[in-house]
Amino acid sequence: MRKRLSLVLAATVALAVLPATPSSAAPSPTGPAGTGSPVDLDALFVGAHPDDEAFTLSTLGQWNEEHDVRTGVVTVTRGEGGGNAVGPEEGPALGLLREAEERTAVGRAGVREVFNLDDVDFYYTVSAPLTDQIWGADTLEKVVRVVRQTRPELILTMDPAPSPGNHGNHQQAARLAVQAFYAAADPDAFPEQITREGLKPFAPARLLLGGGRGTSQNGPSCASTFRPVNPAQNVYGVWSGRPSQAQGKTWAAVEREAQRSYASQGWAVFPDVPSDPNQLGCDFFTQVDARVPFPEPGSAAAAAPTAILDGALTRASGAVPLGTSLSLRTSAFDVRPGTPFTVEVTATAPARRPLGRSSVRLGVPGGWRVSGSGDLGRLSPGRTGTATFTVTPAEGTGRARVSATLTTEHGSGYTDRQVELSPAVRATQQLLPQVAQYEKWTAEVGVPQLNGLVTPVLTLPSGGSRKIGVVVSNVSDAARSGTVRIELPDGFTADRVEAPYTDLAAGDSATVPFTVTNSDPALKTSNEGGDYAYTISVDGAVASRPALELVPATAVPQAEPAVDGAEGDGEYPGTALDLSRVWEGSACASPADCSATARLAWHDDDLYVLVHVKDDVLGTRLAAADCKRHWRTDAVEVAIDPRGTSENTSTTFKAAVLPVTQEGPPCFERDADNRQGPGEETAPGMRIASKVASDGYTVEMSIPMELLPGSVDPDHLGVNLLVYDSDTQDKTGQTRIGWSTWGGVQGDPYRWGVATLTGFEPPADRPVPDPVIPDTALSSLDSPQTLEQAVRVHVPLAGGPAAEREESGQVTSASTTRDGVKVTIRASAAGTAHVFVRDEQGTAGSRVVPVPRRGTTTVTVPLSRALAGRPSVVAGWEASGGGTAASQVTVRG
Repeated sequence: MRKRLSLVLAATVALAVLPATPSSAAPSPTGPAGTGSPVDLDALFVGAHPDDEAFTLSTLGQWNEEHDVRTGVVTVTRGEGGGNAVGPEEGPALGLLREAEERTAVGRAGVREVFNLDDVDFYYTVSAPLTDQIWGADTLEKVVRVVRQTRPELILTMDPAPSPGNHGNHQQAARLAVQAFYAAADPDAFPEQITREGLKPFAPARLLLGGGRGTSQNGPSCASTFRPVNPAQNVYGVWSGRPSQAQGKTWAAVEREAQRSYASQGWAVFPDVPSDPNQLGCDFFTQVDARVPFPEPGSAAAAAPTAILDGALTRASGAVPLGTSLSLRTSAFDVRPGTPFTVEVTATAPARRPLGRSSVRLGVPGGWRVSGSGDLGRLSPGRTGTATFTVTPAEGTGRARVSATLTTEHGSGYTDRQVELSPAVRATQQLLPQVAQYEKWTAEVGVPQLNGLVTPVLTLPSGGSRKIGVVVSNVSDAARSGTVRIELPDGFTADRVEAPYTDLAAGDSATVPFTVTNSDPALKTSNEGGDYAYTISVDGAVASRPALELVPATAVPQAEPAVDGAEGDGEYPGTALDLSRVWEGSACASPADCSATARLAWHDDDLYVLVHVKDDVLGTRLAAADCKRHWRTDAVEVAIDPRGTSENTSTTFKAAVLPVTQEGPPCFERDADNRQGPGEETAPGMRIASKVASDGYTVEMSIPMELLPGSVDPDHLGVNLLVYDSDTQDKTGQTRIGWSTWGGVQGDPYRWGVATLTGFEPPADRPVPDPVIPDTALSSLDSPQTLEQAVRVHVPLAGGPAAEREESGQVTSASTTRDGVKVTIRASAAGTAHVFVRDEQGTAGSRVVPVPRRGTTTVTVPLSRALAGRPSVVAGWEASGGGTAASQVTVRG
């Protein structure tokens, strides 16, 4: 199946490459004067790391096998910051390994193109703002360039919201995809791609996020039985239990085999999926926006495997022809009962097919009033018609769907948009910084339908108090005064239950403060207690239902233990902390399998930590030189936020102790914090000790508080203690337990526990050093598999521009010699060639060749082994003025 919509705008790209099959002759360059065109994709998935697409492969495989849908994957980083369960590779070497795993995995679903953007994978974080800061502003430009080059009708991506535990890199990758959906179509966005590079604006047809917030049944009805939390959202499901005709198994089984390709991430041990298709569910996708008609929610077409393709790549029975565009826009997202707003519906006929006499009918909730004509006139090929309506909402609150049904002489179409129906004054609990930043982003990008995805939560120490602000917003057109009231659940009290807001101007917001106390310290904390929801009302009407989350708290006594891996009498007079709650991974089989307690103390300027771990099977004994990425084996991690206010871990201290190494003694390291690396280098003065027994181990440490990034607040020190349990020898962990436990809590300082250091007086004004963030990523110029793809699909490297023809370079011939492979490079200007000798077994030799001037350069690439079948040379060219090219030739004997 091939296609081309009227909304699709072609692109030309300048890239010196070879045909897919290498030739012994000099390559014929492509670009402005050449014949090569960039690959034309149907769908593009945008993720942050290799494996981010792994849970959509069932769907991508079905689309490819049954509808010839060609999908590509944008991977912003190569995952160099992740673990490695199969070898010692890290940094760029690990990136090369993970890229190979990804290409193998997606290939099982018929996906051949993986576009790596070469951004750095620094460490696990749940902060999109930190990710954005590290990746930089040019990442969006790169995503837009790939979209304009490859012209996909569908863009698929991840969850952009700071949902609890959602990786910050995943959030940011999704935000880049959302922004690129709009920016790629905008000629004013990155105009130099158009004026200098020869690209053209391109408007993808539909934009969807992976996953769906709601419930469903397993089996063939999983799509039709999905019930979204937000009934105005359009969520589509593709059942994974359908069989692959080519592979003779369910697509869920194919997807699982593909996922096992990610052996470096410990995925090789993933269990089989159920053999009964009725136990298999759907891959779900939530639509963000569409420029074309799509299946009406609740219809049979909306539950079909082609629901996401319809209107963009496939045509459902009775639907308008492909190439028809249809959009609905409202004059406001926030609407009020009794206050009219405007709805504009626009339809455009395909470039070469008429729609004939056409009209639209508006659909609104019951009781809403609609006025206006839906007549669009006669739509000849390429002609656009617009209908404008006035809509007046009835009483109510919450998300609502406004829809339009297009009727033509050649089929019908459907589209819709969400609006938020609210009273004149809104009120919600103050937002966490990263949630507030996300809500601001949705407004700036123009996707208000994505706001409100995260329930507002604030943490409260067990038995403690905190100030909570209720943000009151006047969305009416007149000043307002009234009363805010909070109704707390059992076990919580407040200094007052209601408070006034006065003369709040139209469009303004004000914060009404309350002090809330956990009056029943026996309430469960962490993920055991979950969210303690409460009600905020404004002027007698319920306005929102936020939540409080209890984190454990402790008082740390003064004492001076000996750091020897044992608890001596009176060394830790404080209360023992329970570290046995599971926050990720498999449940503990018994307390003997994994459980732990801890004690804390302080003396002078040192914090002392002692952790007793029950563990009947020790994980892999790593070499002392490999004391890093502690989640691969047994380890104890201590996380400290000096003042309990950090938005992300770059302003915290995190250290992990491995109780035993191959050489015997314990080791320690810092990870994902203000400064990472071996403990001796990054935490000088920190002392550790451990004792290992048949039933577990004890770890003890002292941490000089001068190592912390900033002065300690002795009344509100953020602390967490986490235990990583591995019962295998394959460098994979199975269970994570700890003190303050939530999914992804190692990256969420606001959810750590709270400690008070009774009597401690910290030195004033300790500096907060700038964070040290890993900044080394594999360059696509050093990835032969990426270079080979560039040759095949005529797309430049890493989302960057192609080298200008007058600055380009390419390999023209290669032949074997006694010393290796002699390679001839022809250059139009100075630059650098990254040359790889490849055969069916992989890379046999490589060399980076500086080319000082225009002309021909001949070099010999030494080989690390004898060449096997079908040898070739592939080269990446880095122009001195910026831009890249790729070329390839066969090696002659």
